[in-house]
Amino acid sequence: MIARHSGGALLAALMLSACAGGMIPPSADGPAPVRPIPSGEAATRPVPATPRPTLPVELPADPALDKGTAAGLGVTRGPDIASLIPSGERARLALQAFRISCPTLMKRTDASGLTKGSDWNNACAAASSWPEASASEFFSRYFEAVQVGDGAAFVTGYYEPEIAGSRTRQPGYEVPIYRRPTDLIDVDLGQFSDSLKGRTIRGKVNGTKFVPYDDRSQIVSGVLAGRGLELAYAADPVEFFFLQVQGSGRLNLPDGGVMRIGYDGQNGRDYTGIGKLMKDRGLIQAGSMQDIMQYLRAHPAEGAAIMNENKSFVFFRELTGAGPIGALGVPVTAEATVAADPKFIPLGAPVLLSLDRAEPAGVWIAQDTGGAIKGANRFDSFWGAGARARGIAGGMSARGSALVLLPIGSAARLVRP
Repeated sequence: MIARHSGGALLAALMLSACAGGMIPPSADGPAPVRPIPSGEAATRPVPATPRPTLPVELPADPALDKGTAAGLGVTRGPDIASLIPSGERARLALQAFRISCPTLMKRTDASGLTKGSDWNNACAAASSWPEASASEFFSRYFEAVQVGDGAAFVTGYYEPEIAGSRTRQPGYEVPIYRRPTDLIDVDLGQFSDSLKGRTIRGKVNGTKFVPYDDRSQIVSGVLAGRGLELAYAADPVEFFFLQVQGSGRLNLPDGGVMRIGYDGQNGRDYTGIGKLMKDRGLIQAGSMQDIMQYLRAHPAEGAAIMNENKSFVFFRELTGAGPIGALGVPVTAEATVAADPKFIPLGAPVLLSLDRAEPAGVWIAQDTGGAIKGANRFDSFWGAGARARGIAGGMSARGSALVLLPIGSAARLVRP
């Protein structure tokens, strides 16, 4: 999927670790105008809400199941959802997102252990022609709710950055955006030892040795220059740093056009959240994305050194065609897609969120994953592009309860009689 974060969401990524993927929704309005993005933009003021309480936890139907999955962690049958799903735009967008997920959803092996491909047949068949004006009725008719584990949700947000960029180097556009180098190699350690199954490392060959790939400071200093890897050039190193955290974005070109770029690998170095570093050193107080950017701009030399403490560096490819693709293999939908951990949430499943912040409450579809999005009831909400999306995602941090919506009948085999 895309390479992701949190601020809430983005901030979580800056504080902790990044996600991965490559999604950018296509613009319905054509090329976006070139515009500077104010570094002092404030995060959107939260709209408070009262979350629905979580349910008492039930033990898994089979205690021998892997506790690292939803089925092994245990699910609790949820309440009737007919009165819990708000009508309106979010439900309509969620129906659209669910509809495009169905072809993959019905074929996919569900790592969470909650569903089988055939469980989704009836709901997917109905979704293909269901009127969007009554989307909330669709979800209440074809789904039942379960709570995974304790149901305590933590939701952050991500967005599609728009930054000034150019396809060619020219005055004002000096920051290289690199393609993935051909000498960057992924190694599956499980091929060498059964004890290392599921683990991979990334690096390069140096003579007869496999060594770590160049880190951010080396790449920024020009170690990759002159190899024809420059995909484009950014105008602002701080904006580009944040685009790397997000993992995809749009370059507003000097001629008024837009170039969409998406995640195409990372140098294999560990991600370091600079927000935590800066807070620990007393450089910033609140720690929002906007606070971090303001400090980096006000102290350019020190800011460059701080950014280099995150040794991770993301490579990009140009995105063309129908639009940004999430981990499920389908385009993501602004204000309807969430990233989730597929060990606990079936990719493609609807999720009903009730939180202490009103904006992300309602039905979302799990269409993506992320490196920082781990565990049951951890979600990263996608808000699209533009100033509104940036403002909401940059400060999103909401807690409350989550219910996973499963096709009617599938919960019976998951809960104790």
